[in-house]
Amino acid sequence: MNVVCIIPSRYASTRLPGKPLLDIAGKPMIQRVVERVRLALRPSRVIVATDDERIFSAVQKFAGEVCMTSCSHATGTDRLAEVAHKLPDAQLILNVQGDEPLISPEALDALVAAFDGDSGLQMATLMTELAEEDFANPAAVKVVVSLDGHALYFSRSLIPYPRNPDPALRYYKHIGVYAYRRDFLLRFAELPPSPLEKAESLEQLRALEHGFRIRVVETPFQPVGVDTPEDLERVRLLFYKKGELA
Repeated sequence: MNVVCIIPSRYASTRLPGKPLLDIAGKPMIQRVVERVRLALRPSRVIVATDDERIFSAVQKFAGEVCMTSCSHATGTDRLAEVAHKLPDAQLILNVQGDEPLISPEALDALVAAFDGDSGLQMATLMTELAEEDFANPAAVKVVVSLDGHALYFSRSLIPYPRNPDPALRYYKHIGVYAYRRDFLLRFAELPPSPLEKAESLEQLRALEHGFRIRVVETPFQPVGVDTPEDLERVRLLFYKKGELA
């Protein structure tokens, strides 16, 4: 299966302007993300999709593959679809966010493996166990799944609500990494935003509301995304502890 990873990357950020170019142990964040994805075994190409010349230039400097996209896209999915249109030979599109410099290559390969031998699967994503301190955190998106591993709902609220607490019940955090069949991605990007998507500000709800299934793959990987200055310092410290200074 021909798997292409696309990393949407925007310069604008309310809390961290120029986030993709911020230094992490001697390299811009976007380079750290690309290098982690390149450690995965399944993707044949890794492409950064951006509308900013500064990011475009930075990716070229470390010999990464980069595609300039329209600046009018409302979502990362729209940016992803623009690049996918130019990749007729791609069978599976892997979507990794540009602020995940510690993304797990093993988790990416496990996500792609969900499509092996399942021609009917159109879309899949990741989940991991939800820490109790994130139960009330709206930035930590929660997911509940069916017994056969498909998403029932995603929410910024705690789901399921523990009306009858059960110590055996596990809560899951959604990890915003996706894999799509290319044709499905192009179709999905054309769908209008749905009511629940707009209410929760979660694009994946558009797929559920339009009747599509999303396979959810559990992983032990706990993401450390960079959304705040505190996140950035935490990630920098992790890289320095590993001795990665260049």
